[in-house]
Amino acid sequence: MKQQIFILVLIITLAVFAWTVRRFVHYFRLTKPYPVRDFGKRFLIMMKVAFFQSKIFRFPFIGLMHALVFWGFLVICIGSLEIVIDGVTGTKSAFSSFGFIYNLITGSGDLFALIVLIALLVFFYRRLVMKVKRFEGVEMKKISHLDALVSLSLIFLLMVSLLGMNTLGLSLKGSAAKGYYPVSRYLTGLFTGMTTGHQEFLLQLNWWSHILMVFFFANYLPYSKHFHVFMSIPNVFLSRLEPLGKLYNMEDITREVKLMLGTAPMNEDHPHPSEVKRFGVLDANDVTWKTYLDSLACTECGRCTSVCPASATGKLLSPRKVMMDLRARLKELGTATLANGKNYHDARSLIDNYTSAEEIWACTTCNACAKECPININHPSLIVDMRRYLVMEKSSAPTGLNAIFANIENNGSPWQITFHDRMKWADGIDHVPVMAELAARNEQPEFLFWVGCAGSFDDRVKKVAKAFARILNKLNISYAVLGIEETCNGDPARRSGNEMLFQMQALTVIDTLKRYKVTKIITICPHCYNIFKNEYPDLDGHFEVFHHSMFLRDLIDKGILKINGSVCGEKPVTYHDPCYLGRANSEYHASRQVLSALQTDMNEMRRNKSSSFCCGGGGGQFFKETDKGDKEIFIERIEEVIATGAEIVATACPFCMTMLTDGIKYKNKEDVMRNYDIAELVAMAIID
Repeated sequence: MKQQIFILVLIITLAVFAWTVRRFVHYFRLTKPYPVRDFGKRFLIMMKVAFFQSKIFRFPFIGLMHALVFWGFLVICIGSLEIVIDGVTGTKSAFSSFGFIYNLITGSGDLFALIVLIALLVFFYRRLVMKVKRFEGVEMKKISHLDALVSLSLIFLLMVSLLGMNTLGLSLKGSAAKGYYPVSRYLTGLFTGMTTGHQEFLLQLNWWSHILMVFFFANYLPYSKHFHVFMSIPNVFLSRLEPLGKLYNMEDITREVKLMLGTAPMNEDHPHPSEVKRFGVLDANDVTWKTYLDSLACTECGRCTSVCPASATGKLLSPRKVMMDLRARLKELGTATLANGKNYHDARSLIDNYTSAEEIWACTTCNACAKECPININHPSLIVDMRRYLVMEKSSAPTGLNAIFANIENNGSPWQITFHDRMKWADGIDHVPVMAELAARNEQPEFLFWVGCAGSFDDRVKKVAKAFARILNKLNISYAVLGIEETCNGDPARRSGNEMLFQMQALTVIDTLKRYKVTKIITICPHCYNIFKNEYPDLDGHFEVFHHSMFLRDLIDKGILKINGSVCGEKPVTYHDPCYLGRANSEYHASRQVLSALQTDMNEMRRNKSSSFCCGGGGGQFFKETDKGDKEIFIERIEEVIATGAEIVATACPFCMTMLTDGIKYKNKEDVMRNYDIAELVAMAIID
C-alpha cells in the first residue's frame, strides 16, 4: 500500500511539474535566439562560479553560509533520489551497495543537514531582525518577503525531517543501520525509552513528511524567487564569455550603415522593409532567451542594487527591479498568448508599463551590478538594449544626449567644437608627429596615440594629453596622432543607445586606421581602450590596444622609463579605479604599479578595485542632466576620497578626472587636495 501511494503521489508531482515546464517552454519560444559556443570555457566558469561559489564569497561571511547551503543541497539531493527509488521499488537504502562511497554520502548529508539548519537560522535572523537594506526596495512587495520566508521554512523543515529520519532509523536498527551518520547518532538519546511502535510511527512520519515536502518544493520553486535552485547553474554555464565592458553588436544596424556608406557587397541579400527587426528592446519578447533565463535565475538577493551608484544615491534605478520586471512581463505576455494565440498582444510593454524611461536613463553602465551578481546576470546589456529602442525607434532621449548626437554627426566629437581645433591641445609642445605627415614621407610609426575627444577639447584633460605626449617624446617612442583626421570613436553614442551613430563613426574610424596601416593604439581613455579592444573587432577593426597606465607600467618594468620617486613628497595619495579599466576589463594593477614606482603613500578607498564606486560620468551621464536623487554620484565618491585623508587623488580616465575635479570644487577642497592623472605624475617625475 505504501509503495502504491508513493507511486501515485510521484506521478501527480511529475504531471504538475511537466505542466509547469510546458508553460515555461512556451514563454521561452516568445524570445529571440541566442548563440552558444565554447562549451569548454563555459564548463570551467560553471565549476568556478556555480559549484565553487566564487562570486558569492565577495560577501565573505554570508557567502560562506550560502555556499554551505548550496553544497549541502547537492549532497542531500543524492539522498532524496535514494528515497524516490526506495519508494518506487520498495527497497531500503537502494544505494547502500556502494560501500565506502555510500558512507561518505550519508555522512556528508547528515552533517550538512545540521550545517544548513544553522545557516538557515542566520538567514532568518537577517530577514526578521537585522532588516538588511538590500532586501528592501520598491520592487520587493510583501509577497516577495513572504515567498522568501516560506522557502526558508520549507528548507528548514526538510532538514529537520531528514535528521529525524536518520536518528530514528539508527535508534530502530542500531548496528544494523546502513550508512554513516555523525550527527544523528548523537541524537538517538532523544528517543530512549520510547516504544518501538512509537519510533516506527515517527520514522514513517518523518519519511513521508520529508519526501512530500521535496515534491511540493519542486513544484513551488518555479513560482518562487528560489527558482534559482534550478536555474542558476545553467545560467552560469551560459554566462557571457566576453569582458563586461563589451556590448554586443547589432548586425541589422551594421547592414543598414554599410548600405548608407556604400560599403555593403552588391550581391548581398537584404530583407524586405517589413521583415526588418525592431531596433532594441521594447517588450519582453524582444529579448533573447538567455536574457529571459537571467530573469528566471535572479535570486532577488539585491547585491546588484546594493552596489549600483544610481540606486546608492537615491535615483530610481534598481538593477534587480529591471530583471524582476522582465520576468513579470514575460509571464503576463506568455499567459495571454497561451490563452489567445502567439500573435496576441495586449497593448502593454516592458518599457513604460514595467520599467520607466527614468530608470533606463539613470544607468552609468559601470557594470558594478554585473560584477557583483553571484550567477553572472548582465543587467547593463538589457538596459542599453532598451535605450536603443528609445533612441532609434522612438527618437526619445534626454536633451543633453540629443545634443551630443548632433555634435558627433556634425563635428566628430560630443562637443560643439570644430574638428579643425583637434590639434590645439598640443600647443606648447615642441613636436607632435601627425600620421598624414609621416605617411607623406613613407614613414610608419609603431604606435598611434589616440588622443580622444576629451583629450582634444576638455581644458583639464588637455593637460593629461600633453603630459603623455611629452613622455613619449622624452623617451623617443615611435608614435603619431591623427590630428584633424581623428573623430569620435562612437563610445558615448553606443552607451546612450544610438547604435546607428556608433557604427557610422566606428566604420569611419576603422577605415582611417586601416588606411594608415595602424596596428597598435595607445589611449589615455579607458572608454576608448574598451571600445577599440572589445567592440571594434566585431566590425573588422582588429588592433593591439594599450591603455596608457599599462604602457607606462611596461616602460618602467623594462627600465626604459626612469622616474623620481619623490614627486609626491609625503603627501598621501589615493587612487580611483575607472569603471571601464577595472570592472569592464579587469585591469586594477597597472596604475597602482606606476604609483608604487613613484613611492607614493597609498591610502585605498573603502570601495576599490572590483568594488570601486563609479564617478558618475559613464553611460552618457557625463553629457546629460543628472537624474533626481538624494545626491550626485561624484559627490558620494569624493566623500570617500576625503575620508582617506589623501591630498592627491590619482586616476586614469578623462571622465573620472572631470567628475572628481568637480567634486573637489563642490566640497571646497581645492586648497588641500589635487586631482592628477597618472601620466601627469609620471611627467613631473621623469628623469632626463
